[in-house]
Amino acid sequence: MSTAPRLAAAKRDWGSDETGCVVLHIDMDAFYASCEVARHPELKGKPLIIGTGPRAVVSAASYEARKYGINSAMPVTRARRLCPNGIFLPVDMRYYRSISAQIFLQVFSRVTDQVEQVSVDECYMNVAGALRQWGQPSNIARWIRAQVAERFHVTCSVGIAGNKLIAKMASTNAKPDGMLLIPQDQQARFVQLMPLRGIPGIGQALEKRLKAWGIEDVAALSRYSESELLQATGSHITAHGLFLASHGLDERSVTPYTPEKSIGAERTFLQDTTSLKDVCNLLRQCSDEVASSLRKRDLLARTITVKLRFEDLKYMTKSHTLRVPVNSAAAIYPQAVELLKAMLYMSDEQVAKGELPRLIRLAGVSSSGLSKAEDTPIQPSLDDILQEEKPEPAAQQRSQLAQAEQALDSIRGRYGKGSVKLGL
Repeated sequence: MSTAPRLAAAKRDWGSDETGCVVLHIDMDAFYASCEVARHPELKGKPLIIGTGPRAVVSAASYEARKYGINSAMPVTRARRLCPNGIFLPVDMRYYRSISAQIFLQVFSRVTDQVEQVSVDECYMNVAGALRQWGQPSNIARWIRAQVAERFHVTCSVGIAGNKLIAKMASTNAKPDGMLLIPQDQQARFVQLMPLRGIPGIGQALEKRLKAWGIEDVAALSRYSESELLQATGSHITAHGLFLASHGLDERSVTPYTPEKSIGAERTFLQDTTSLKDVCNLLRQCSDEVASSLRKRDLLARTITVKLRFEDLKYMTKSHTLRVPVNSAAAIYPQAVELLKAMLYMSDEQVAKGELPRLIRLAGVSSSGLSKAEDTPIQPSLDDILQEEKPEPAAQQRSQLAQAEQALDSIRGRYGKGSVKLGL
């Protein structure tokens, strides 16, 4: 569910020259809500909000619900106040992923194999190799929109441009259920119509920083040199990206497969808590989920990160990079607990009492520094060799737990993800 600003002036005919416009950005409209309407046609035309529970946030909303001011990431409690007659449904990710997989397989992949999936409802396509068959990129866009609507009862918006940035901004401004072509000679003009937040990647903090320099919109941004933007942002990468974007340029190419950078899991408590036991239990569950995902993808992780959200909604994270990469909860969970205690500066007395110094609303674990297990050489240290000869009880227990986790994977594969849990 996109919350990027849209400009009425941008949704117009920019010309029909499609030369070099070989990048398509496809964004399915209100995808979760549309999937629910597809299997429950009686919900069509009604304000539908995906997300339930007292601590949940809105994952998606139909366009009828958005008229009430409902956006993604909004607390469900607030959404209920804004739209008391709304229909609230729980998130069903298994169903949404299933529909997404069918759309990608049965529609997108029939055009080209140059498809970069960004999320369950969004992708880029490089259609240069398909033009001999299809003629023009707009023919492909029209066919895709028709096929997705006819087969899956889901609408999608398509942006057509010479690069990923403009294609994405075009699809955003084509919503809902539209198509927008931006010829290459109109890219700068198109992007310079936009407010700062119209450029993907400019968030609230960066917008505030740019406005402190007197940069109020993209047109103003385009008048600054890259060196001036470096002074404004303090980052070479950010300055370079902003300079290019403000002139409608983008150096990124469509990448059909992007290796995962991290795998994580997090949960929100029903009530804020200071219980060390409760937070550790949640970290244990998250560690188990992360480890299971790593093994399923045949990956090892070298860096473990713990994330906390406090009662004032502020976040904190802390990471630790391991000497030896891991993929078991038996290895991840102890690191997560140590990171928890370190980031809250917990004394031995506080640990003994089992009380955290701050109320915790959300906790999670993520792994990064990922590599394929089969391609990752692991060199044992002298301590590892000595432990193999005379294993310590703790090391022996971790080894046994790691073996147990391998067995749990097969049970979960047969009986379902929640069929069995590991106690650490």
